[in-house]
Amino acid sequence: MNPTAPADPIDLATRLIAAESVTPATGAVFDAIEPMLSAAGFAVTRFIDGGDDPDPENGGPVENLLATRAPIGGDGGRHFGFAGHLDVVPPGEGWHSGAFAPEIRGDLLYGRGAVDMKGAIACFIAAAQRVPADAGMLSLIITGDEEGAAIHGTRALMRHMAASGCAPEMILVGEPTSVDRLGDTMKIGRRGSVNMWIRVDGTQGHVAYPHLADNPIAKLVTILNEIAAIELDRGTDWFQPSNIETTDIAVGNPAHNVIPKSASARLSCRFNDLHKGAEIADRLRAIAEKHGGTLKAVVSGEAFLTPPGELSSLVQDAVASVTGIRPEASTSGGTSDARFLSALCPVVEFGLINATMHKLDEAVAVADLEALTDIYEAMLTRAFA
Repeated sequence: MNPTAPADPIDLATRLIAAESVTPATGAVFDAIEPMLSAAGFAVTRFIDGGDDPDPENGGPVENLLATRAPIGGDGGRHFGFAGHLDVVPPGEGWHSGAFAPEIRGDLLYGRGAVDMKGAIACFIAAAQRVPADAGMLSLIITGDEEGAAIHGTRALMRHMAASGCAPEMILVGEPTSVDRLGDTMKIGRRGSVNMWIRVDGTQGHVAYPHLADNPIAKLVTILNEIAAIELDRGTDWFQPSNIETTDIAVGNPAHNVIPKSASARLSCRFNDLHKGAEIADRLRAIAEKHGGTLKAVVSGEAFLTPPGELSSLVQDAVASVTGIRPEASTSGGTSDARFLSALCPVVEFGLINATMHKLDEAVAVADLEALTDIYEAMLTRAFA
């Protein structure tokens, strides 16, 4: 890359897509992004986390990157952070062209990660190169583990940032938030998530002699029915109602005449900011234990809200200056790494149209990449004004 030439977001996105990076990502895709950032004046730090984690479910090893660009002559000005992920979900079979062989067909750029979210990262790098280096402090917080366990990704980056004294005053996460057209939606919060596993043990036996056995299925059904009757809340001004869903029931009994030894179920709860994940898990655990079961829970993130204020207004003003529309503030959808970063400072998510993310033939409009670059440049200009 010629450091004196304006960066082309389509070229940057194409090069990132071409680097295969199924979660957890390391290596090639970080090799691809580092020279892009160096050409834009950033100092780049890369590190691996989770390489010695013995639990494969934790998703290690993961590569992470922190890139910073300080004003020449000191640390004056505001500190604006951009966060994103280079890892992608597995592509699946049936693509019209290779998932990691980016191709422009018509007005669209195809490839895994075009939308979620290599495209937005490319746009931000291109936008940053347009903004004078002495305007203010910039940080890019880039992980290889957002689509996976998210154990050794952004949380590890936050520890690294704390140790190095890197503290943005506001963070934009470049997740694909737009729905029908670029700029119609931004995220100012997300619901929390807790996953739970219930197990009920019984006594195996012959169905003709039930008095000699103890059927765990009936107990599990009782537990699930009691949980299904729970109304956690009716929503808030910014959040939809919390919900608990049973996502799997397993017995593993191949015989029709055997009462099984155990039965289990998996549940997932998405909750708003009226609750904490551990409190919900404790409530359901009490129900499971009352009927002879056990419950294990993992809280993957708490709910958070960045109330409308300076950052959300900055995003809306920048979007309106390019697209003519002001994005609606929303808290819908799944989780993102904003759930961690919200502990540092105000966080808003804004990015491309999300219609094809995680799908076969994921694609982004070339015009949207160009417009998003303009939007990100407008955000930085306003942030540093």
